[in-house]
Amino acid sequence: MIEFILNNAQVQTDALSTTVLLDFIRREKKLTGTKEGCREGDCGACTILLGELVDGNVRYKSINSCLMPLGDAHGKHVVTVEAFNQDELTPIQAAIVDEGGTQCGFCTPGFVVSMTGYFMNNKKLILDEAIDSLGGNICRCTGYSGIIRAVERSIVTYEQTVSKKTHLDKLIEAKFIPSYFKSIKQQLVKIKKSSAKVSGAKYFISGGTDLYVQQWESVVQSNADFSSNEKIPNEIVRTKNRIKIGGAVTVQQILESPIIKKYFPTFQKDLELFGSLPIRNRATIAGNIVNASPIGDLSNILIALDADIQMKCGKMKRSIPIRNFYKGYKLVDKKKDEFIEWITFVIPLKGFHFNFEKVSKRTHLDIASVNSTIFIEAKKNKITAIGLSAGGVAPIPLYLKETCNYLNEKLITTTVVKLAAEIALKEISPISDARGSAEYKRLLLRQLIYAHFIVLFPQQIDELACWSTQEEVL
Repeated sequence: MIEFILNNAQVQTDALSTTVLLDFIRREKKLTGTKEGCREGDCGACTILLGELVDGNVRYKSINSCLMPLGDAHGKHVVTVEAFNQDELTPIQAAIVDEGGTQCGFCTPGFVVSMTGYFMNNKKLILDEAIDSLGGNICRCTGYSGIIRAVERSIVTYEQTVSKKTHLDKLIEAKFIPSYFKSIKQQLVKIKKSSAKVSGAKYFISGGTDLYVQQWESVVQSNADFSSNEKIPNEIVRTKNRIKIGGAVTVQQILESPIIKKYFPTFQKDLELFGSLPIRNRATIAGNIVNASPIGDLSNILIALDADIQMKCGKMKRSIPIRNFYKGYKLVDKKKDEFIEWITFVIPLKGFHFNFEKVSKRTHLDIASVNSTIFIEAKKNKITAIGLSAGGVAPIPLYLKETCNYLNEKLITTTVVKLAAEIALKEISPISDARGSAEYKRLLLRQLIYAHFIVLFPQQIDELACWSTQEEVL
């Protein structure tokens, strides 16, 4: 039995756990404010908030309900746009109306939900961050100016509300949310969390952000088990000399992790290119790895860092370097009943250099045409350790072994970098597809390798000399 809170109502259902939450909300509960748009997590019309107890408090995340299995709502608070219904419009709804932030109205519920989620999660409101929280919502009518004005106006309304009470109380007092939100924490505590493994499960679902896009019809008609049932770790920890990331950790958790920020401060900028906030809130690191996309961003980064994958099946465990994990297009070294428990890598030495580059048809919300990551330890301008990966140029996320062998122990110079790029071009086997021709991808990889060194070692690299060979490749 799946049990959760839907807005202000307790829900118990024996519906198939793989049922898409969007369909359950609209068809079973008749809450049609949540719209069905792309069904691929791109448009944001189906956005809901998912509340979960974290360290004794309810933490809300914006989610694409079109990609979420009903079973994963167990023990949580599902918030649709109807949750905010009161005697009058909320300040956010009123601001959208008054500032011309809606025209056809189809996308508006998603914007209201995402914007309200930002206010619920942040006591200190920052305009740019509030706007970024809407990155998973698309509007084809307004040009967004009216929506941005509505965000500004809503922030002013909240800040003008004088209250000495808690953040939640202040939101209720200012009519951003109804008063029943105060009781949600106690209601969630009472729901018994299920951890029983589903017998005969065909699918194992963690985030579902790609599984429901690629295999929707098969998934919704099958039994599935969930990462929460297997108690896959969803934390990031530091041991003496390694960083350990649980398989169920989401991309957004990585982006927000103090441990990751300490050692990899550019990760936040890099992972914001992974996808929209609702996707990052669900997509997991293990899912990204097992997906085996030749242009997966996280796998690309982890290959450069020489990460290890720790697999588990029952009581049996084994470890494999991620550089050996990919055997062919969508083929990985994983047995049917195994799942990724941890991803670990050595904490780099002080003063290391790291850079991630990605080129895609759309800067945001799109898979790369080509991506690449470099990790370098250097002493007196001499490379002492290096990891270099490339995506979109082979059937698998590729470790550029020969290029790394050449660069190791070399002085960092323009000539060395140009020769390394030529070696890399001999290691790859790109194909022409919708994301670019094979020759275009070769050009991109070479330019990304140049970009790595220009960004990390601007004093040692002659940028003009690097770009001067572009016509030869074309």
